[in-house]
Amino acid sequence: SAVSNVHEGKVRSPIMARNVVNIEEVSKAFDIKELLIGVSLGVSEGDRIGIVGRNGSGKSTLMKIIAGVETPDAGRVTKSNSARIGLLSQVDSANPESTVGEVVLGDTAKHEWASEPNIREVFTGLFGSFDDHIFDRKFGQLSGGERRRVGLAKLLINELDLILLDEPTNHLDVEGVAWLAQYLNNRKSLAVTVVTHDRWFLDAVTDRTWEVVGGKVEEYDGGYSAFVLAKAERARQTSVMDQRRNMLIKKELAWLRRGAPAQTVKPKFRVDAANELIAGEPEPRNQGELLKFALNRLGKTVYEAHHVQVKLGDNELINDLYWNVGPGDRIGIVGINGAGKTTLMKTLVGEIQPTAGKLVTGITVKAAFLTQHLDELDPTWRVLEAVEKVANRVEIGGGRELSASQLCERLGFDRESQWTPVGDLSGGEKRRLQLTRLLMDSPNVLLLDEPTNDFDIETLTELEDLLDGYGGTLIVISHDRYFLERVCDRFVGLLGDKNVRDLPRGVDEYLKLRYESLQSDVSAPKEKKTSSAAEERQLKKDRVRLERQMEKADSRITELEGEQEGASFDAGRLNEITNELAQLRGEKNRLEEEWLQVTVLLEG
Repeated sequence: SAVSNVHEGKVRSPIMARNVVNIEEVSKAFDIKELLIGVSLGVSEGDRIGIVGRNGSGKSTLMKIIAGVETPDAGRVTKSNSARIGLLSQVDSANPESTVGEVVLGDTAKHEWASEPNIREVFTGLFGSFDDHIFDRKFGQLSGGERRRVGLAKLLINELDLILLDEPTNHLDVEGVAWLAQYLNNRKSLAVTVVTHDRWFLDAVTDRTWEVVGGKVEEYDGGYSAFVLAKAERARQTSVMDQRRNMLIKKELAWLRRGAPAQTVKPKFRVDAANELIAGEPEPRNQGELLKFALNRLGKTVYEAHHVQVKLGDNELINDLYWNVGPGDRIGIVGINGAGKTTLMKTLVGEIQPTAGKLVTGITVKAAFLTQHLDELDPTWRVLEAVEKVANRVEIGGGRELSASQLCERLGFDRESQWTPVGDLSGGEKRRLQLTRLLMDSPNVLLLDEPTNDFDIETLTELEDLLDGYGGTLIVISHDRYFLERVCDRFVGLLGDKNVRDLPRGVDEYLKLRYESLQSDVSAPKEKKTSSAAEERQLKKDRVRLERQMEKADSRITELEGEQEGASFDAGRLNEITNELAQLRGEKNRLEEEWLQVTVLLEG
């Protein structure tokens, strides 16, 4: 399971020592790469610690050593005798034939847990309800997001002293992330250590930050905003950071002080020090210059929707949409899963045709669409070669240009890794490469569907800086609230009512509307379904068929992933496995979307 109760003990006495776990002079290496070198740290009751650093720097390894599931090469880990520690890893796994109830609650009888308020709160917060439909579903039939929620539920219902969360917000929507932050904040005595690239979540939950860098762990007071300030102060005082990174940190700090809606209220974010540090620092984006550049590239029309209706099969997702997207607009899209966010993007770029109404696209529009699915690339290409096949140089606005190699560096591919074969890249690296190739093609309209998946914070900062100078129209779907608020100026929401509504107050307004919608659903009487008995039977058959197909695809994916590890030195077989995996994952995504549509019709 993704969740493990690493150390069981008795109920803690309030007079016992507050310390939960210490690590002393811990070192850990994999092959010849040293991840941790002589690290000493401690976690006490009520601590809220965020762990940041580059991908591969050792963040997850540090968590596993604290949890006791990874053994250090040197040094010592000591736990309080009564310490109960739970770990949420990045991989959500369980017996595919087990039900959600069995995975989360084991063989505990229903009457023993049904009246527990914490269990009810966790299931309602993560799944939206507390009924047998949730508990009876097979784990193997769940989507990635649902498996993550199951892992979190298993962790949160236990009485623990310390929980270690490795990317807990992966696959969670904005609403789910907000609920998790509030839930953790209500449990004051619980110690929480979290690895995540979700900077909004870090600011909402943590009050200390560990940065894993160069085998060491640097400690900072405060959440992410305070960490950015402290980094900038250290850079000014010691001049150990290069000029590029120093500029990015100051730029983000300027945004945090001027633009972030909530981050700056933290008491440890020292406002006076921040103001002194960013005196004379310009706004992150020159709106006038960008609009002028966008008008020159796009004219006055980008997308105009007139009474547009969009359906997937018989399922109507959007009805009577009247919407204008202009040159230089920077729009964030938020909404519940299955409401049609990705479908709306596909309609704008022409992959899906409206079933009614009219969509006008400007004649100069050159759109690029970053989807959630990885484009197939030749695994024998080198990273730089894959980018140069698009173009050698790209204009990024304001008369500035970047070479293919420079753009690769901005998005986390250093000079050495630019010569890595595409077939050797991880999923996150392939996604970065896909984005690099899109940007290299000089689009004047950029549509990004979950662009931040698998990016570390430093790469996200570089991406945000690139987008600050992007002189075109930008439309973004993301569950990363910080990223959305950082790069977008306008927001629209899809709440599952077939409308696309403006959100003048951004994500906060969306969350308020969702809360009101859920409250009205609870109080309103259920309407009788209008579908016939025959239609309902067919939908149930379709759902069973899709679940079997997803289970079969999952089984084959697991089998191929096992083969992949053993084929490291057989380039031909490795390419075959990689290609088959890409096809299977694409098919699995299609099946999940179809299953969601059938489920919506059955339960709507």
